[in-house]
Amino acid sequence: TRKRQKPVSEAGSGECYLSPFRKPLAQLTNSPHCLDSSQHEAFIRSILSKPFKVPIPNYKGPLGLRALGIKRAGLRSPLHDPFEEGALVLYEPPLLSAHDQLKIDKDKAPVHVVVDPVLSRVLRPHQREGVKFLWDCVTSRRIPGSHGCIMADEMGLGKTLQCITLMWTLLRQSPDCKPEIEKAMVVSPSSLVRNWYNEVEKWLGGRIQPLAIDGGSKEEIDHKLVGFMNQRGLRVPSPILIISYETFRLHAEALKKGSVGLVICDEGHRLKNSENQTYQALNSLNTPRRVLISGTPIQNDLLEYFSLVHFVNSGILGTAQEFKRHFEIPILKGRDAAASEAERHKGEERLQELISIVNRCLIRRTSDILSKYLPVKIEQVVCCRLTPLQAELYKNFLKQAKPVEELKGGKISVSSLSSITSLKKLCNHPALIHDKCVEEEEGFMGALDLFPAGYSTKSVEPQLSGKMLVLDYILAVTKSTSNDKVVLVSNYTQTLDLFEKLCRNRRYLYVRLDGTMSIKKRAKIVERFNSPSSPEFIFMLSSKAGGCGLNLIGANRLVMFDPDWNPANDEQAMARVWRDGQKKTCYIYRLLSTGTIEEKIFQRQTHKKALSSCVVDEEQDVERHFSLGELKELFTLNETTTSDTHDKIKCRRCVNGHQVRPPPEGSDCTSDLSQWNHCADKRGLQDSVLKAAWDAAVTFTFHHHSHEEQRGIP
Repeated sequence: TRKRQKPVSEAGSGECYLSPFRKPLAQLTNSPHCLDSSQHEAFIRSILSKPFKVPIPNYKGPLGLRALGIKRAGLRSPLHDPFEEGALVLYEPPLLSAHDQLKIDKDKAPVHVVVDPVLSRVLRPHQREGVKFLWDCVTSRRIPGSHGCIMADEMGLGKTLQCITLMWTLLRQSPDCKPEIEKAMVVSPSSLVRNWYNEVEKWLGGRIQPLAIDGGSKEEIDHKLVGFMNQRGLRVPSPILIISYETFRLHAEALKKGSVGLVICDEGHRLKNSENQTYQALNSLNTPRRVLISGTPIQNDLLEYFSLVHFVNSGILGTAQEFKRHFEIPILKGRDAAASEAERHKGEERLQELISIVNRCLIRRTSDILSKYLPVKIEQVVCCRLTPLQAELYKNFLKQAKPVEELKGGKISVSSLSSITSLKKLCNHPALIHDKCVEEEEGFMGALDLFPAGYSTKSVEPQLSGKMLVLDYILAVTKSTSNDKVVLVSNYTQTLDLFEKLCRNRRYLYVRLDGTMSIKKRAKIVERFNSPSSPEFIFMLSSKAGGCGLNLIGANRLVMFDPDWNPANDEQAMARVWRDGQKKTCYIYRLLSTGTIEEKIFQRQTHKKALSSCVVDEEQDVERHFSLGELKELFTLNETTTSDTHDKIKCRRCVNGHQVRPPPEGSDCTSDLSQWNHCADKRGLQDSVLKAAWDAAVTFTFHHHSHEEQRGIP
């Protein structure tokens, strides 16, 4: 190694030693370093010519060679990779030959439309099919010139997720390599506004900021709506508006001042009447793309069905008069039990013609699909005998009010409607008509003497009502033998009041949702009830206020205490527990008072559902259940039967009142009660909770098992 030289410290030495590890410092001067103009220009150009680098870690996309704001040259590319495994491709550009590719304008070449992988990964097969159908409809690829469709999947199949996927795709991409729409609007029942907001947040995270209007003064709401309508451009800050039908109707003028790319109407069967203000306000919107969501598109008659189809695709079924003449009258005549062979044949022809037209813009899948993903559902129609007090009051009313005589020309008068309501309330509990007895209204004169001595409506007495007695048993056995929760549904808030008294008497913890509860509070109590740690045992629900769209998977037992004339209302209410997220076997109890008007209502429901099955579900062998001229039978009481419905349908699966398994040779076991797998008396009943209530008041049940085929049950 080289020895380090010592520096010479003597003064006056002329030699200077420099370190071999240092460079000599340049002398600083105050004179600037001058460049000529050509050198300066070359230096600036070298700075500006540096390519822009995308400031995203691990970015592998194309790097533009031009300055920001200048469109890149070259072929346009889709937003997401169409060749990725599991990609859901909604549009695929036509294949071009090499020669055509040379001639095509690269700035106009169509690109793939691919659903965001964040959503396509969670879509089930039937939901992927649904999204493709919706996209084809709203982009006018299924019916040229028409941009609407009806999403008619049954409850629980994920209609909300499919529509969110459609909105997100339209807001971000199209074959023209730009967004298909700028803004979308969701109109829903008030109780579902917050639910839609939460669903968008759940599936899209922070990718989008929807505007949900669920309260505020008129000025505040108008200000928000005007701000929403004034948004323009490719990146709208809040591109989705979520608003209730009621708020929309009151503020429709503010929404007519611009255009919206897509309108989605949840629970769209609200638009069944083309004469109401909500229908007309929505129909006047400047919006060609319309999606109507309804698990029950046919509820009462075909003309209502026409209104829904006409709303989404105006003109494809003609005018209302043309539809009635060409479709409705022949189909209904052909479905009447008294129809001639020629009328049935003509009705079938018109039905098939209607189906072929509507199926181009309507997609319908039944809840059978859910059996792959959800636990078993057992639905039971439970016929409950009247108590002696109820039977006497019922007969007394029929003698005094004489509602049959009020039927003129086969139509129900106002007084007849009042009689129907009184009988329905009497079937629930005598307490509901006690005030009428006190005031001795028509039909209840002297009825107060029939009540027990010292009777008071302040306390609930379950033993005075057959259905309330059965309910008391169901709740007691469920509470003592399991940790299941129960949803109680009724059409009357007075009945919910009775439920409250019963719960306080039995010390059951409960929550109640009816029309008096604010929208924000509804969302909170539903979320709390669904929590496994919540102590509430019972959720009381008014079918009018919260029967649609609520997710009550915290419970797995549901009691429909009284039937509704409209089968869709009952179907909606009963679908609250058997839906995505449910982990337990579900039990649905539909209580009917034996031999009363409630069985007649159930029979009318069966007739309407048969009509819906023909037009919407395309079932061919639906029984022509009842003649349309049976209004007078509403006001009768059959005290000798175990089930008037079972007697009337003449079930061929039963011998001497007991079901034969297998059915008798040569009989068609699905033609009569096609939706019910079994009829049962006490010997054939498998539900332990219902068995405990049988001796109290139950006379007969029909039940349906959602997994019959999978479990091998004949």
